[in-house]
Amino acid sequence: MNQAWIAPEYDEQLEKLEIELLLEGLFRAYGYDFRHYAFPSLRRRIWHRIGLERLNTVSALQERVLHDREAFDRLLSDLVIPVTELFRDPGLFAYIREKLAPALGRLPFARIWHAGCASGEEAYSMAILLEEEGILSKSRIYATDINHAALKTARDRLVPCDRYEQYRKNYERSGGKADFALYVDGDPEDGFTLKRRLNERIVFAEHNLVTDRSFNEFHAIFCRNVMIYFNPELRNRVHRLLYESLADGGFLILGGKESISFTKYEDKYETWNDEFRVYRKIG
Repeated sequence: MNQAWIAPEYDEQLEKLEIELLLEGLFRAYGYDFRHYAFPSLRRRIWHRIGLERLNTVSALQERVLHDREAFDRLLSDLVIPVTELFRDPGLFAYIREKLAPALGRLPFARIWHAGCASGEEAYSMAILLEEEGILSKSRIYATDINHAALKTARDRLVPCDRYEQYRKNYERSGGKADFALYVDGDPEDGFTLKRRLNERIVFAEHNLVTDRSFNEFHAIFCRNVMIYFNPELRNRVHRLLYESLADGGFLILGGKESISFTKYEDKYETWNDEFRVYRKIG
């Protein structure tokens, strides 16, 4: 009978050193930079993975992930935990439909970036909304993440059977103008996929907010619930990337617990909606 794994007693200074060495190793070997993530959350996730790997030390985990790409992928899934769903926070999408979509519709062509898109639900939500507002045909949605496994899931357009009803309710609460069933194929027994046409205007690609640079100029950037895991130094670095990637007058949409307050770019935006963390670049 397997016994429950118990974390060993650990010297705090030694533990901190080992975690720093692990993060430095991840950056040098794989290019993923977690060195400035909030330490308490990072520590919990590392020890969670140590337990699942049936190891006893951070150093043992470092040895495994540096020599085994699959082990690294498992750790990466722990460090980057996606929480997403179609039309998550329906009130935000209702606001986008009412206020942002008309502004985007006045552009000759709109480029929208979903940074940290996880398995793609937010990007697909935007595609549905833009299609209903008659804007999708003159838009391009870029959806990026550092996790290639999550991106593969996004490209597959899968809607889990147990999430279908929640997604339908979210869509209706967001002001959806049609029957949600029109956007999916399949049935409850075999599973659902979103209509193939929805990702014809979406580009899925790997991009690391911590280490990669801007790759285009955008009229709207969604970066929701990503920077809550970063320390102040890293948040400012990512805010610089987002600011430099936004066109003048472009919109920045953050997560409900995030803000531009107390960043170096606070005076570069005007607040369009504080509840939904919607800001517009002014300078």
